[in-house]
Amino acid sequence: MEASIDRFEGYYAVLLVGEKEDVIDWPKSLLPMGASEGDVITINIAIDREETQAGKKRVESLLEKLKKKNQGK
Repeated sequence: MEASIDRFEGYYAVLLVGEKEDVIDWPKSLLPMGASEGDVITINIAIDREETQAGKKRVESLLEKLKKKNQGK
């Protein structure tokens, strides 16, 4: 996905995304070094299936601990 940097406001860059130029406030700290107004950047978003599974396992483990703790009372 491509976005253009419209302007900077405080800690954020205002990005115009896609053909409709949807507006997104993006942390300046997450932009490439030297990015400036008018630059076109590429943003790639992907699902990390492995990390998603690991997170689900962590949550399941915590729920099991809570269930065991509540059964003991």
